[in-house]
Amino acid sequence: MKALVTGGTGMVGPRLLRLLDKPTVLSRNPDRARQSIGHLAGRIVGWDPMQGPPPAEAFDGVEAVFHLAGESVAGSRWTAAQKARIRDSRVTGTRHLVQGIRQAASKPGVLVSASAVGYYGDRGEEELTESSPPARDFLADVCVAWEKEALAAEELGVRVVTERTGIVLGHGGALAKMLTPFKLGAGGPLGNGRQWMPWVHVGDLVRLYVHAAEHASIRGPMNAVAPNPVRNSEFTKALGRQLRRPAFMPAPYIGLRIVFGEFAQVLFASQRVIPKVAIDSGFTFEYPEIAGALKEILAPAAA
Repeated sequence: MKALVTGGTGMVGPRLLRLLDKPTVLSRNPDRARQSIGHLAGRIVGWDPMQGPPPAEAFDGVEAVFHLAGESVAGSRWTAAQKARIRDSRVTGTRHLVQGIRQAASKPGVLVSASAVGYYGDRGEEELTESSPPARDFLADVCVAWEKEALAAEELGVRVVTERTGIVLGHGGALAKMLTPFKLGAGGPLGNGRQWMPWVHVGDLVRLYVHAAEHASIRGPMNAVAPNPVRNSEFTKALGRQLRRPAFMPAPYIGLRIVFGEFAQVLFASQRVIPKVAIDSGFTFEYPEIAGALKEILAPAAA
């Protein structure tokens, strides 16, 4: 399968590239990309998602497109400018990618585009599958618009899968931000810890991308999460055990609201997301349980 990948230099991208056979990578900074992932890519083509479609020749012979690019939603306060960057990087960037597919001499058979469980919003105890309706908040609205732009490729005869991703656990990313307070003995749940956390090991996530591309029966939304979501209190206990550190100091909502502003709502949202499409299509998770996933990632650090 000859593939094209966007977002190849992020946390997830290099893991996906290792599963593909020298794919084409689109990057805003080709020189920097060659230094970090050049050995994993067949060729690296310059593309700024905000400026227009990729070069049509980038799609030559491409059978599958994996679209991972997008501004991180975490790590900074949600100012109006940051929210605009989050939205534009996903909505406008995806629109331009599909325009590139439209202009290509030969069209790929499938587009697997990132989305997020933010689509569902804060849903308490409700079990959420791909058929559940979206919420009405900032992230949900972004996800709806993001997926709409990807699904426009269906008009070109391209099968489209939108992977609604949960908290990705691996080296770096969200987990790296959590480690410092735990290592200092100040880790603990967010609030009462009862909110559900949809998570996925990065190794399973990239295999889900390839699975979606290879199975013609999969189209539309696909929840890219582990089959066993956990409550935030369960997650923090599992993380504390793996690091051999206490995990009993709760982080109050008001304090995080002061630090993160509107983004604090995302940290406290409850999303009991189930990967029904993946399970029904025969996907086997290597890391279905949180303890095993954390052990694989953190065992050397806890030794």
